[in-house]
Amino acid sequence: MKLVIDIRLINASGIGTYLKNVIPGILQNFDEVLVLGNTKEIEYFEWSKKIKIIEFNAKVYSLKEQFQYPKIIPSCDVLWCPHFNTPLLPVKAQKTVTTIHDVYHLTSEASISQLKRKYARILFQNAVKKASLIFTVSEFSKTEILKYTKADSQKIDVVYCGVNKLLFENSEAKHDFKLPDNYILYVGNIKPHKNLIVLLKAYNALSEEFRLKYKLVFIGKKDGFLTQDNDIHSFIKNNNLQKDITFTGYVNDSEIPHIYHNANLFVFPSLYEGFGLPILEALATGTKVLSSNAASLPEIGGEAVVYFDPKDDVGLGKLIQDTIVDSSKGKFLSAEAHKQLEKFTWEKSIKKHLNAFKKLE
Repeated sequence: MKLVIDIRLINASGIGTYLKNVIPGILQNFDEVLVLGNTKEIEYFEWSKKIKIIEFNAKVYSLKEQFQYPKIIPSCDVLWCPHFNTPLLPVKAQKTVTTIHDVYHLTSEASISQLKRKYARILFQNAVKKASLIFTVSEFSKTEILKYTKADSQKIDVVYCGVNKLLFENSEAKHDFKLPDNYILYVGNIKPHKNLIVLLKAYNALSEEFRLKYKLVFIGKKDGFLTQDNDIHSFIKNNNLQKDITFTGYVNDSEIPHIYHNANLFVFPSLYEGFGLPILEALATGTKVLSSNAASLPEIGGEAVVYFDPKDDVGLGKLIQDTIVDSSKGKFLSAEAHKQLEKFTWEKSIKKHLNAFKKLE
């Protein structure tokens, strides 16, 4: 089969990680693979030598991409869109496959304008209608897709993402960031539904002695953090927390394991996640994890994680202190982490993708 993949989000955080790990494992199983995206970005990857690149830089979600799709997408057996922005207009693809990671844009948690919500709804309904196959990353997301769209449940395949244990177990790679000796870590995009205000409130309520010893480290874009949520900006400023928080900005994949490994604790307070890959990354480095009990997160963390109510900052504060101090709990969680990580490998993910693609032949 001739496969075309839209990989413009190859360097995005969540979807980018998914693409980087799945694409190399499926290339050899197709007669021809073409990808849409930025040539310079794609040529960085070794596997790019095995595919043909079609230059395509239209902004994701834009009307421009929709008008250019019919011109840019060549005749093919399968078009794979690893996001919900499937072409609205007819294209020269016999079949379409889409990966829907979550339907956040349609939920009450989404902090977006009504216009963007309406456009997202059009894109979602179009994606599920045209797709011969829909990949999603958790049972939670499958339930949400069926709840918010008119998708056919028979078309949906749940295929978990994975984590490269070898990469995260190897924490030798250093970084250029000056980090505190002891710190509580958060990794992820900086958006309102990530619920960082609860983590900040919980931390601020801890004793001065505790805050002198343990700082906060956020891996995410500082500019987005300080501009997208005015409540958070004000809270940091009003409580003089600037001295207690380190913003790393963008971090290369090779540097992240070291930062996880040296953290005393990883906290993930999100209100809505289709998967929650940072939880698995933290577990792979042996770091203790506290996670919100919302959305897909209990499905991903299993018994290896301690959960909290994402709206209870007081409870989270107590849990942070207790978890850091209690070393015996850490040993139990470490044993559970090993079992949980076995469920989530990129090898298993690639195999399930290939089995699903074979059904389209």
